[in-house]
Amino acid sequence: MSDAIETRLTQLRSQLQKAAYAYYVLDAPFMEDAVYDQLYRELADLEAQYPQLITPDSPTQRVGDKPASQFTSVKHNIPLYSLENAFDFGELSQWEQKWQRALEGEVPHHSDYVCELKIDGSAIALTYENGLLVRGVTRGDGVTGEDITANIRTIRTIPLRLNLKNPPPIVEVRGEAFLPLDTFEKINQEREKAGENLFANPRNAAAGTLRQLDARIVADRKLDFFAYTLHLPETEVQAQPMTQWKALELLQKMGFRVNPNRELCSDLQAVKTYFEKWDDGRKKLSYLTDGVVVKLNDFALQQALGFTQKFPRWAIALKYAAEEAPTVVKEIIVNVGRTGAVTPMAVMEPVQLAGTIVQRATLHNADRIQELDIRVGDTVVIRKAGEIIPEVLRVLPDLRPEKAIAYEFPQHCPECGSALVRPQGEVVARCVNSSCPAILRGSLVHWASRDALDIQGLGEKNVILLIDHGLVHSIADIYDLTVTQIEALPRLGQKSAEKLVEAIASSKNQDYARVLYGLGIRFVGKVNAEILAQNFPTLGQLQNATFAQLQGVYGIGEEIAQSVVDWFRVDGNQQLIAKLQLAGLNFAQTQTVSSQSNSHIAGKTFVITGTLPTLKRTEAADKIKAAGGKVTGSISKNTDYLVAGENAGSKLEKARQLGVQELTESELLDLMG
Repeated sequence: MSDAIETRLTQLRSQLQKAAYAYYVLDAPFMEDAVYDQLYRELADLEAQYPQLITPDSPTQRVGDKPASQFTSVKHNIPLYSLENAFDFGELSQWEQKWQRALEGEVPHHSDYVCELKIDGSAIALTYENGLLVRGVTRGDGVTGEDITANIRTIRTIPLRLNLKNPPPIVEVRGEAFLPLDTFEKINQEREKAGENLFANPRNAAAGTLRQLDARIVADRKLDFFAYTLHLPETEVQAQPMTQWKALELLQKMGFRVNPNRELCSDLQAVKTYFEKWDDGRKKLSYLTDGVVVKLNDFALQQALGFTQKFPRWAIALKYAAEEAPTVVKEIIVNVGRTGAVTPMAVMEPVQLAGTIVQRATLHNADRIQELDIRVGDTVVIRKAGEIIPEVLRVLPDLRPEKAIAYEFPQHCPECGSALVRPQGEVVARCVNSSCPAILRGSLVHWASRDALDIQGLGEKNVILLIDHGLVHSIADIYDLTVTQIEALPRLGQKSAEKLVEAIASSKNQDYARVLYGLGIRFVGKVNAEILAQNFPTLGQLQNATFAQLQGVYGIGEEIAQSVVDWFRVDGNQQLIAKLQLAGLNFAQTQTVSSQSNSHIAGKTFVITGTLPTLKRTEAADKIKAAGGKVTGSISKNTDYLVAGENAGSKLEKARQLGVQELTESELLDLMG
């Protein structure tokens, strides 16, 4: 290996990191997308040839390709406190008087304030060692959080390496991970099309995204990040900023995105002006803010004031008033999604709320309707939950019309008339008729979606046309469509028909994992479909898999395993599979031979338990899979090896009962050669 290779790798990483910083943090791109893509491909190709030269801060290492089995708990080095809230300027003034009294006679009573917009997301703590990102942890209870480092690495506005020539040995940065509004809306649109429950607000979506076990899902959702707290070792005397304002400037120099709408205020009157400015201006922001964080600027004052058991005494959150509005319910309707889920909606007199005209609000389910006792004609108070999704807060019974009738949730599907069922333990009623037009419509849109079979031209409008004209009654029917049939439909001519037929034919070449995802098995998303395809390389193996075998696969829990078993038990689904197989769809994983395949490992089934001396369990699993082995989560008679570390527990006992061979970490590595 020549020095030229190492030099080129260093150059590529440096160029790509600078370009990413300019694009994501400074919002001042200097490199064309095509150039960035070309350099990125060159870097990825070189690293594939020389994997020993891959560095943890490489742009190629942001997204891992293996899901984690669980998150580990981590104790925060410094507690991650929440903030005391103030809901008006009177309470803000009381807070100022309180901190001034606490410092009576000790230090000067005046301090500038730093005002920052309070981002509605999830607080996280980042740890850097010698400039490299080594850990990302959720807030948790403020004392202990969860290690979500793999997910944190996918956020482009978080640097993998600090932009410092001589970084301190340890740096801790706190900030807020959040979803931009346009990204949040796009995610919910995709979930709605897929018949999945919508996220209530960007905060919940961000929190749920950060706790995904598969970093690829996190990367797809494109979280953003603002840094707001910097902790340096006490030994770094010269590097220590003296104020919050200077700390924010230093964070930006380090490579972090810092909220550009911050302001240094000389007194509470200036704070009030800032608050009023953004109470109105927040509607134009690309992210959600629910208030203003006010901090004493002087770190000496912060240190003198310290903390209560819950809050810093030197900071407070001044919250915006929730925006609510009354309106009248005109109608209560129900929508049927792809999975058959029946969701009630209130149709209301149009009302302006949080800058938009609102006419509909979700009522979630029958239990919520009963709890509210909402009726047609009722005057209700609504608000936008997280200022995005309208929700009905309460009914005003004093304004109820005399003849208002209690709403009765339908017992039959409004689309097909089939009896609705409510599975035990669930709050959502469902239509289980596989021929239901609403389910068929949603299923076809999902089948043709980009992440499934990716059929260009088969969007919702054309799907509705095909169904309404009786041309399709199941997913498989699209593979029998002809140009003549399609061109006869309204708004579709010969060229459009030819393109659509060609796109449908091309979808037969899509891989097995995409087909599995396209089938729309409940709870089986894109990533889970890939996991199932890897572990059950043919459809026959998957449909014959037991609940225990499915649950034993890394990344497949009880809920998914049961859903897969239940799906294959339905006669209509078996008929669909038979038709799709006749149409030529791909129901087998393409066989690939790993260059690292090991005859002692290949084809063997492993379970890993306990704490290993040097490897994380996920790292050990990756090594086994790379050598051609399979890793499952539970011991059975089909298990070949148990890799056991400290505190192995019940799996070790069960392995001994079944006569499964035990391996230490070193024995595993020896077996791999």
